[in-house]
Amino acid sequence: MQSERKEHPGDMDEALPDVMMRVVSELHDVAYLIERIEPMLGEIAGDPQANAAHRIQVLQGIDLAVQKTRGLAEFIDTITAALPGSWLVDISTALNLVKLADMQKSLANGLRHGHSQPLTEAAGDFEAF
Repeated sequence: MQSERKEHPGDMDEALPDVMMRVVSELHDVAYLIERIEPMLGEIAGDPQANAAHRIQVLQGIDLAVQKTRGLAEFIDTITAALPGSWLVDISTALNLVKLADMQKSLANGLRHGHSQPLTEAAGDFEAF
């Protein structure tokens, strides 16, 4: 699993536990951002009685998405605690698959401070199917 940086000059070999913890942080960010949407959807204009069942289903779906995202983060966090710090992975190929610039930047560098997307600033890249 270990590789020499000299053999692959452009590669980004990093300790696997560090990479996994950045993924955990991103998952927590996703859960938090989804959670912030939930109250807004509860206040959508219109006749609350006419679509009450549908609203409840949507809100339950959002809540489930938050729970699953946090559950995945905790699962990865727990597994990461058992990984040796000497295991290295090349993250360059994986980073090329990440389309959101802010997320790519936060996954690429080893320093994490708070949320990857500052919540007081406008959103970054947007990808419409």
